[in-house]
Amino acid sequence: MDWQDLCHFMALASHGSFSAAAREMRVDHATVARRVAALERDLGLRLVDRLPRRAVLTPDGLRVAALAVGMGEAEQRIARYARSATTTLTATVRISAPPALAACVIAPAVAGFRAANPGITLVMSGLSGLAAMDRGEADLAVRLARPEDPDLVTRRIGLIRFALYVTPEWAALPPAEWQFIAYDPTLHHLSQEAWLRAFVAARPVVFEASDLFAQHAAARAGLGAALLPRFMGDADAGLIRTGPAPPTRDIWLLTYPDLRRAPAIRRAMDFLVEAVGRICPLLP
Repeated sequence: MDWQDLCHFMALASHGSFSAAAREMRVDHATVARRVAALERDLGLRLVDRLPRRAVLTPDGLRVAALAVGMGEAEQRIARYARSATTTLTATVRISAPPALAACVIAPAVAGFRAANPGITLVMSGLSGLAAMDRGEADLAVRLARPEDPDLVTRRIGLIRFALYVTPEWAALPPAEWQFIAYDPTLHHLSQEAWLRAFVAARPVVFEASDLFAQHAAARAGLGAALLPRFMGDADAGLIRTGPAPPTRDIWLLTYPDLRRAPAIRRAMDFLVEAVGRICPLLP
């Protein structure tokens, strides 16, 4: 049995389609199909029912996938140990962070980090979804909620402060006449969004977006009031901060204990603590 065949099958089992598995494995659709077919030949079992738009695991496929979970976890533990055992400062460190923090807080400070650490390359993932650290998608993660995974080392490194921002034209009107920009319904559970919806009350929400950059652009264009992190809104001379103070959000830095021993990881952690703490300090 080829280990790579099993890895491709596990990606298919996790995502439910050949195309999604191909994206995770960074190969084309045909490679995943070929690898899974090779595994089926080696095992003498049919693992997957191939439907037009998705792949469904057979009973044998479900059992093999369940047995292989431990193998994948062991592979990640070995990879993390190998990285922690090296003493070199020449390495690639993968960082996952929310899009606004990645673009507005962390990325502007990377030039200074690179000058001080020319052998370390930072790879930044600023996607809205959470990177799967247990599958090696990130070495370090910056998140706005403390994780429940007991295997992760967590550190509170900053605080996002929010405020309402409007153009001067809206600021000249009574707040009772304002209209608002907000998150779409998939993000109504966020504490700052719940505060905004309560503050809006019966006034109109005229635009909803799933990311802060779109909300910022709409507010700057004069569409209405938007609730933004102060590191975004205060930097925009075209917007005025107004209204009562909304709730804050903690910023957490996460990694695995064995990775933390690697010199390059420690340098990157120190960098994130300093970069986030400078723009989003825990204390005023």
